[in-house]
Amino acid sequence: MNLSLFIPEIALAATAIIVILLDLFVGQKRWLVQVSISGLVIAGGITIAMWGGSYPAIFSNMLAVDNFALFFKVLFLGVAFLVILSSTDYVGKFSRFQGEYYALVLLATLGMMLMAAATNLIAIYIALELASISLYALVGFLKDKKSSEASLKYLLLGAVASAVLLYGMALIFGFTGKTQLGEIAQVIQALPPMTLLASPGLLLGIVLLVAGLGFKIAAVPFHMWVPDVYEGAPTPITAYLSVASKAAGFAIIMRVFFSAFGLPDWLSLNWGYIFAVLAAISMTVGNILAIPQANIKRMLGYSSIAQAGYLMVGLAAMGVASADNILGQSGVLFFLASYAFTNMGAFIAIIAISNKLDSDLIDDYSGMGKRAPLLALALTLCLISLVGMPPAAGFMAKFYIFNAAMQQGMIWLVIIAVINSVISAYYYLRVVKVMWLGDTASVGKVSSSGALRLALFLCCLGVLLLGIIPGSAMRLAQLAAYIFVY
Repeated sequence: MNLSLFIPEIALAATAIIVILLDLFVGQKRWLVQVSISGLVIAGGITIAMWGGSYPAIFSNMLAVDNFALFFKVLFLGVAFLVILSSTDYVGKFSRFQGEYYALVLLATLGMMLMAAATNLIAIYIALELASISLYALVGFLKDKKSSEASLKYLLLGAVASAVLLYGMALIFGFTGKTQLGEIAQVIQALPPMTLLASPGLLLGIVLLVAGLGFKIAAVPFHMWVPDVYEGAPTPITAYLSVASKAAGFAIIMRVFFSAFGLPDWLSLNWGYIFAVLAAISMTVGNILAIPQANIKRMLGYSSIAQAGYLMVGLAAMGVASADNILGQSGVLFFLASYAFTNMGAFIAIIAISNKLDSDLIDDYSGMGKRAPLLALALTLCLISLVGMPPAAGFMAKFYIFNAAMQQGMIWLVIIAVINSVISAYYYLRVVKVMWLGDTASVGKVSSSGALRLALFLCCLGVLLLGIIPGSAMRLAQLAAYIFVY
C-alpha cells in the first residue's frame, strides 16, 4: 500500500487535530484561521502535483487516485479555503467555538475528498457519513431557534436518506455478492438481459441509490430540507452546503452509475432517462418556488434545487451517450467548477451585506449599490452568472451541458432547461434591481475584512475567467472525465 498517495487526506486530518489542540492553548484565534488555511494549501499543493499521473488504487482498491478524484479534491479544498476566509467576518457570532468550527469544516472536506475517490460501496458510505455528520453539527452552530431547527431537520432527513442509500447498497450487494464497483459491473454484464429484468431487487437497489444520493444533491422530490436548512445555517456553511456537498453528491453518482451500471447499454439508457425526468422536475419546481421568496438565503436555496436540475441534464446525457462520448461528464465537471465560483461569490457578498444589515431580507438590500458599490457589483456578477448570461461563467457552463444533451437528441429537455433559465432571470434580477434602483434607508458604508474581500475577489475573478476564456478549464474537465471512456 502506497501511503504517499494518501498524503493530502492525512495532511487535512492532521490539520483538523492541530486546530482543535491549538484552540485549547492559544488566546489569539486568528492562528486557527492561519493554520487551517495552511493545511488546505499544503493538501491542495500535493493534490495538484499528483495531477496527470498514473497511480494504482489504494487500500485494497477502495480508493482511486485518478484525475477524476483529483479534480474534485482540488475543488473541495478550494471551496473550503474560500469558506474559511469568508468566515473571518462571521465567527464572532460563535466566538467560543471557533476551533470546533474550523475543524469541522476541515473534516467535512476530508469526507468529501474520500467520497470523490471511493470505488467501493462501503468506502462510499463511510466517507459520506464523515462529511454528513460534520455538516449536521455545522448547520446548528448559531444555536438560535432557526439554526437549531435547521440542524435537527437536516439530521433527521439526512438519516432517512442515509438509511435509504444503505438499503439500496445492501440490495445491490445481495444480488451481486460484491461491493467493489468494477466487480459489480462484471457480475451485471455477465448476466443475460432477461435475468436482470427478472431481478426486481437489483433494480430497486438502483432506484434507492438514486433516492439516497438525490437528497445529497438537493434534487426534487428529495429537496424538502433545503430552504429551512439554508436559511437557518450560518451563511458560510450555507455556501459550503450549496457548493461542496452538491459537488460531492454528483461525484459519487457519476462514479457509481458509470463504473457499476454503465453497461449493458439498455441499463445505462434507462437510468439516463430517470435523471432526465428528475432534471426537468427539479428545474421547474426550484425556479417556481424561488420566485415568491423574500429571504435571499431561501431564494438561493430554491435556486440550488434548480441548479441541480441543470446539472442532471449532464447526467442524462452521460447515460444516453455512447461509451466514447464524454461531453456530458466533462460538462458536469465544468458546470460544478463554474457554480462553485459563482455561488460562493454570491454568498460571500451576502455575508458582508447581511452582517451590516443584520437581515437577509431582499427588500433590505435596497440602495446597496450606493452604500457598497463593489459588493453590489460582485453580487450582481454572480447573479448574472446563475441566470446563465454572458460574459459570466454560468453562460458557458449551461452552453456546454445543454450541447451535450442536444447531441444525444434530448431536445425536449434542453427546451425545458432554457425556459427555466428565462424564468430564473426574474428572481435573480429582482435582487439586482433592488440593489441598484431602490432607495436606501441609510448612508452608512458596509465594511468587511481583508480576508473576505480577498475571497470575494477570487470568486469574481473565477467567474469572469471561466466565462471569457473557458478553454483551459474545459480541457481539465475533459482530462478528468477520461476515466469514463471504456
